[in-house]
Amino acid sequence: MIDRATDILGLVDVQPTFMPGGELAVADGDAVVAVVNRLALRFDHLFATQDWHPPGHLSFASAHPGSKPFDTITKPYGEQVLWPDHAIQGSPNAALHRDLDLTRVEVIIRKGFDRNLDSYSTFFENDRCTPTGLDGWLRQRGFQRIFLAGLATDFCVAWSAEDAVRLGYQVVVIEDACRGIGVPLGDGRTTMDMARERLAGLGVRIVSSAKLGA
Repeated sequence: MIDRATDILGLVDVQPTFMPGGELAVADGDAVVAVVNRLALRFDHLFATQDWHPPGHLSFASAHPGSKPFDTITKPYGEQVLWPDHAIQGSPNAALHRDLDLTRVEVIIRKGFDRNLDSYSTFFENDRCTPTGLDGWLRQRGFQRIFLAGLATDFCVAWSAEDAVRLGYQVVVIEDACRGIGVPLGDGRTTMDMARERLAGLGVRIVSSAKLGA
């Protein structure tokens, strides 16, 4: 059951840059829009996030001569996957998807705008220390349980879910309202497999939109 007072739906990076035809396309990524719009009718409160990179961001393979997308480098905060240039500030593909129902979205958090620090989670930059401000906003509003939808399951959605649990929230990931990248890990698994294992270990519930009546 959804508690319309203390539950909130989070829309993670539902942007054309992560959809077919975008710079960092997630397979079938555009399919989340219709599911998210149905879910939005079930909640009184929503927030959204927006990946928002300056040109030359350190997470771009193009910023590292000799590197290619999906290579990894080591930064002071840990391993960093290198991506195609994407979500460039002010570009059409960095906007939230034009068909997304934003009627009940109360706050939009932009992340990844620091040229020297990547940002997956809706709560912290990738150093896991620099806050986005979302936690303070949620606490002041009295929200206790966060439902997550968006892109991509194995990166921004999963990192957001992990941080939310560590901050004391109950967390539910709506599986069919998300799509993942599935970067191969070299051991027969992908980043999707690893994300599911991590979230299960933290007690994150994974449900379908049908379970929520959407």
